[in-house]
Amino acid sequence: MDTSESSIDPQEKEPSATPAAPPGRRRWAMDTRPLRRPAYRRLWSSTIVTAVGSQLTAVAVPKQVYDITGSSAWVGAASLAGLVPLTVFALWGGAIADSMDRRRLLLITNIGIAVTSVLFWLQAAAGLESVAVLMVLLALQQAFWGLNSPARNASIARLVPEDELAAANALGSTVMQTGQVVGPLLAGVLIPVVGLAELYLIDALALCVTVWAVYRLPALPPLAAAVRRRAGLREIAEGFRYISLHKVLLLSFLADIIAMVFGMPRALFPQLASETYGSYGEGLALGLLFAAVPVGAVAGGLFSGTYSRARRHGWMVIGSVVAWGLAVTAFGLSSSLWLAVVFLALAGVADMVSMVFRGAILLSAASDEMRGRMQGVFTVVVAGGPRLADVLHGTAGSAFGARTATAGGGLLVVVLMLGLAAAVPALRRYRV
Repeated sequence: MDTSESSIDPQEKEPSATPAAPPGRRRWAMDTRPLRRPAYRRLWSSTIVTAVGSQLTAVAVPKQVYDITGSSAWVGAASLAGLVPLTVFALWGGAIADSMDRRRLLLITNIGIAVTSVLFWLQAAAGLESVAVLMVLLALQQAFWGLNSPARNASIARLVPEDELAAANALGSTVMQTGQVVGPLLAGVLIPVVGLAELYLIDALALCVTVWAVYRLPALPPLAAAVRRRAGLREIAEGFRYISLHKVLLLSFLADIIAMVFGMPRALFPQLASETYGSYGEGLALGLLFAAVPVGAVAGGLFSGTYSRARRHGWMVIGSVVAWGLAVTAFGLSSSLWLAVVFLALAGVADMVSMVFRGAILLSAASDEMRGRMQGVFTVVVAGGPRLADVLHGTAGSAFGARTATAGGGLLVVVLMLGLAAAVPALRRYRV
């Protein structure tokens, strides 16, 4: 595998020798080696703030839509309004990230996201109560996010050496998962105290920290071979052709699709909370079910030292997806709420491992001039897979019952992943 394209700024780079993992607690605790790289540390530190701030807006928008309409259907429609621009602009943003300075693109898009948050604040403070305005602003925000995410993720491989990519992904994913736990809880506390409008304002202020951190990054221009590259439909199509020609990349996407589409039963959580775990209190059960997976993912990140130095990245993806399927199957078979929460938390740990190594494969197996487009496709898969799962599991749950649909989906993940690994050896053989 060609490692010549790692272009860490010489002024940002620490000594290249990687020390052996120390004995004791630090062997299994979170691998923090990438934080010794000043540029990566700035990018990661900004994520701590925005991971929480973005969740404030993620809670405020559906809450405001529901307050205006009193309809969950409108809440779902608003979510769909954000998915379409996210999909389109993530694919286009990947091509742009391969054709211009990624630091500059990050600056433009983060400023755009911040301005959108200010507009959210202004409409709420003015009391417009317009669902149409909210949906337009949400579509605009998701378009900026679609442009931003590929450049952000693709930049990591230019800020840390290849042997630290898994650790860098673990650090970033842990922060994002922590935000998914802390952000909604903080929003629930703040809404009765300060109101919805101020949640948008807090997010906008948090994004100023991100803009400053990105401004402090080194320049990340395209490498020589990609300096004159355009960012049109032809370049997007080249990205898909590149995936089809590199089996390990294609398999990493398929592994995520298998896990999320067939094994993400969140659409069934309300039904399970009512029918299976209602004796524990429906509200308590629902809250625990939604919180269990991200809490498990955070725990998996905190103990990333146990796996972030692994070299057989393909086997780590296969094993973690199979573990996810088994944990979801056990969750579907559980009649005890507490056992169900434990199995969902274990699924969250497996999901963290899968995210870390799929992300590392995308960064290390793709050449730098293709990394933006690979991350664009990754963004679409991550955003679209759970939404397809909602449709599939909701339909199966109505037809066969929630527990049967959940357990069956988990088993299907195990069968499909093992079958894919057996049929196509590229993922099994892949290692750093």
